[in-house]
Amino acid sequence: MKIKNIFKYAAAVSFAVLLSACTDTEVEQKFDKTPTERLNAQKEELQKALLSSENGWKAVYFTDNKQLGGFTHLFKFLPDNQVEMASDFNTDTKVYKSNYDIQLGSTVSVVFTTKNRIHLLSDSGVAPTAALRGKGYLGDFQFLYYGQENGDIVFRTNRTSTELRFVKATAEDWTDLSKNFLMVPNIIGRNTTALYRGLEVNDGTNKKTYDFNAFSTVTRYTTATNATEVLSMGIGYTPTGMIVSPPIVVGEQKLSNFIFNSADGSFTATGTNGVSASLKYSDNIPFFITTDYRPMLKSPSTAYGYIAANLSTAPSNSVRCNALLAAINNSLPSTQKVNRVQFTFNDANGDSYIAYTFTGGKTAIYHNITVKEDPANKTLVLTSGTWENNLGAVIPTPDLLKDIDAELTNSKGLYVKKEAFTYNASNKIYTFANANNNGFRLTTYAFQ
Repeated sequence: MKIKNIFKYAAAVSFAVLLSACTDTEVEQKFDKTPTERLNAQKEELQKALLSSENGWKAVYFTDNKQLGGFTHLFKFLPDNQVEMASDFNTDTKVYKSNYDIQLGSTVSVVFTTKNRIHLLSDSGVAPTAALRGKGYLGDFQFLYYGQENGDIVFRTNRTSTELRFVKATAEDWTDLSKNFLMVPNIIGRNTTALYRGLEVNDGTNKKTYDFNAFSTVTRYTTATNATEVLSMGIGYTPTGMIVSPPIVVGEQKLSNFIFNSADGSFTATGTNGVSASLKYSDNIPFFITTDYRPMLKSPSTAYGYIAANLSTAPSNSVRCNALLAAINNSLPSTQKVNRVQFTFNDANGDSYIAYTFTGGKTAIYHNITVKEDPANKTLVLTSGTWENNLGAVIPTPDLLKDIDAELTNSKGLYVKKEAFTYNASNKIYTFANANNNGFRLTTYAFQ
């Protein structure tokens, strides 16, 4: 057989095989429905799934886990395209009824067509931070259907393609939704329990510790920091603890579900082979001690101030600090209050002092100090000097200020920390905590 005839024969055989493949029953089945028919089948599948759970569905919706926490939503879908819904967006956890629809587009989606709790996350007029003004909580109310897995219905949000899972709800999920808010004080931290809170991550052999920074109930977001790492996480509330996203990764394990222990105030997520992560208290020293005080030891001049109008409600003020400030205010005439406690280090004359200023016409009082460090314990030590009035005249120690000032000039010094959060202003936050383990911590702005 000549070469060209061989090619003709091979081509003929290939064509015959191709024709045979096109008539194969299995292949035909892949193309037995039009795109519209397939979408209609998916629509029917999703409708059946939504109605299949006796107690409806639960979704913990983290709209953007780089800056916001999670919000629990409960859905009970009804046959007449109505839905009963509740959420923990705020303390109104009552059930409301509205409408939904399953729509066809490039894919099948469930759309909540009339206003209900899910729309609170997409309301552009309600912004948790200045950066989100006009954007709200970045939420969505249309979810694209991506199938089912292990009993969950898997969606992606329409705007950001973020995965959102509906898991089967229980009757207790509905009755216990309001209990989510019982966890909020525990997550914020009770300064009466202990001053320092940290995150301890155990890989089964070694432990790493982080300071747990102030938690914002508005954004439900926080960070945990040490010398080299920052763990940022959104938090969702549960009746028994909290859920974090992104999860804390330990080796190949991901820890996200933390259970609260009322005996010691800790939250713990437990993995396998000794892996765990715990948010806990320390009675003695911070989980991570910084040397953020070092700029205060030398020129140029630095200043840090507690401003009552902005910082009196800062969660990083300890209970003892707030009590001492309140005691000063209560001893003054009703028109006079402490409005500032300010540290100035190494002014133009090389002097350092604490200034106490007041509203209502009461003049400022100054306490001169000398400043040094305790490098072994990583504390800033302020040693008491003379007191002066606003005219520079030396005065006796004011009874009014002696208790709070004793906290700041105690012999063991102050733990100083540059915090990872801001509060009511763009200034960096520094906290000053008594190293003598008595529960005093003051929040200040940096003025440089």
